[in-house]
Amino acid sequence: MKCVIIANGDLDYSKDIIKRIKAAGLIISADGGARHLRALNILPHVMIGDFDSINPDDKQFFNKKQVKKLSFPSRKNHTDSELCISWALENNATDITLLGVTGTRLDHTLANIFLLKKLAGQNIPARILNKHNELHVITKFISLKGGPKDFLSIIPITEKVTGIALKGLEYPLVNATLKMGSCLGVSNYFKQTDASVSIKTGSLIVIKSRD
Repeated sequence: MKCVIIANGDLDYSKDIIKRIKAAGLIISADGGARHLRALNILPHVMIGDFDSINPDDKQFFNKKQVKKLSFPSRKNHTDSELCISWALENNATDITLLGVTGTRLDHTLANIFLLKKLAGQNIPARILNKHNELHVITKFISLKGGPKDFLSIIPITEKVTGIALKGLEYPLVNATLKMGSCLGVSNYFKQTDASVSIKTGSLIVIKSRD
């Protein structure tokens, strides 16, 4: 089942984003992410968090709609996004999209990106979307569609990533190795409509982006 988790960060209300949310079998609001769903007039299946960042008017609005709410103490060992992911997996989610999980708080942004690594280790397809970026973490393979204005970057997040193969890009790679801290894989771009990234060992952040 496809799941969308909406947090309190930046979110562009594009047609593609709205379509993705409405098509999800499970919609989860992470704390203050409720503001986005209220703006879009979409009811989540559940609201999860410590509710320290939700607007009181939004909270009252969804309470009146009798939306299910799972409350946690503010002093806890997991972020709201992490709690949402755990609940989604316990409730049969097999594909997860994270929205509103990037923004001014770089600590939260990085933590959310590394949640993708955790999901990749469980073989759960997942991605982070915002106005300019589509982020994935892979341990094996991914295929992405793009256009001539789309960049594709790969960033190692394990000490070493081996067997890297890039196809459909301006700068291909065959059986390459990258070490953490290398910028070699940054700012490649689509040469064909379909591009793919495959690796043998390690983990890569794969980012399709547009200025």
